[in-house]
Amino acid sequence: MANRIQIPRSETTTKDAPRLPVPSLLALTTAAFITVLTEALPAGVLPGMSAGLGVSESATGQLVTVYAIGTAVSAIPLSVATAGWRRKRLLLAGVAGFAVANTVTAASLSYPLTLVARFIAGVAAGVVWALLAGYARRVAPESLQGKSIAIVMAGIPLALSLGIPLGTFLGDAVGWQVTFAVMSVLAVVLLAWISLVVPDFPGQSGGGRIQLAATARVPGVGAVLFVTLVFVLAHTILYTYIATFLDGAGLHGMVGAVLLVFGIASMLSIWFTGAHIDRRLRGLTIAGTILVAIAAAMLAAQVHNAVLIYPAAALWGLGWGGVPTLLQTAVAIAGGDAADAAQAMLVTLWNVAMAGGGVVGGVLLTLFGSMAFPWTVLVLLAPTLLVVLGARGHAFPARSKDYA
Repeated sequence: MANRIQIPRSETTTKDAPRLPVPSLLALTTAAFITVLTEALPAGVLPGMSAGLGVSESATGQLVTVYAIGTAVSAIPLSVATAGWRRKRLLLAGVAGFAVANTVTAASLSYPLTLVARFIAGVAAGVVWALLAGYARRVAPESLQGKSIAIVMAGIPLALSLGIPLGTFLGDAVGWQVTFAVMSVLAVVLLAWISLVVPDFPGQSGGGRIQLAATARVPGVGAVLFVTLVFVLAHTILYTYIATFLDGAGLHGMVGAVLLVFGIASMLSIWFTGAHIDRRLRGLTIAGTILVAIAAAMLAAQVHNAVLIYPAAALWGLGWGGVPTLLQTAVAIAGGDAADAAQAMLVTLWNVAMAGGGVVGGVLLTLFGSMAFPWTVLVLLAPTLLVVLGARGHAFPARSKDYA
């Protein structure tokens, strides 16, 4: 004990304390930022993009759907097919996919060509999402892997709180095509950044086999996957067509500000979730579901009241922001030894729900108009809440474990 006490404090903190590889982590954060921004940007520029492509807003909403389909159909197959690839090579390929797809989107006035570009972007997202969490763990010291993952995943709220509003404002000011061109430039810069500072790692020899059926039968996994499918579907229906919804309510020009409020609230939600998830996974999931439901009820009942739109957007963001972290943690807890397979299934179902949100939203818009969106969210969140409340044993326990 005496010898330990006499060790100089400055020496232990400066020489022995592990450090985060900040430049590498920020490059991965930017990759997450580009992935989310490319995915959701059409929601912020929907009216202008619709006019530019010469199709209805309902058809333009399917650009989000096609992106999600690309991710959903590629996530598991590409993870298996490229398991032996070196990680840096694969990451660069994914980011290059974004550069190509966004360049084509920026230059295209053809709806079919734009659909193809969006599908390619979705495939690129499937590659990148499969890499980010594992890469964040491998570049960081073992004792800081949890913090490393948190830094990388900060790209999600940054895209929602800053990227989408800025993209919307830029689209309104100089056109939606310029916004996608800026995204292409950012992807090219990121390619150089990754090449310079992100270390390379070998892939897995022989790859791996994902046991989907067996994983789905693990207690709790099915409940988490159901909540993922329905909750993401509800959110995507409203988020994809938020510009159309606000225009229909006579609140044209408020899209950027509403998305900004939503994004800032989402960032607060993610911070709070990260601080309390170990002890309150169940409570946070219940609270998030209820907050989004309250926001939807406010939008449905007071849609023409501009004053209430912002509180509704704030509640929506507070409820939704932590949901990705909550569901990923819940499926890891429930999956146990099959956690990797469960995560792959969650990513796939997440994107199936996003694709379904674009399709269902388009049908609702055609048949009932944009005012049907918040009511649909309420209907979908009712079974979601019931499953969360009922799945107290394995899927959403009162206490969770640290999976960092």
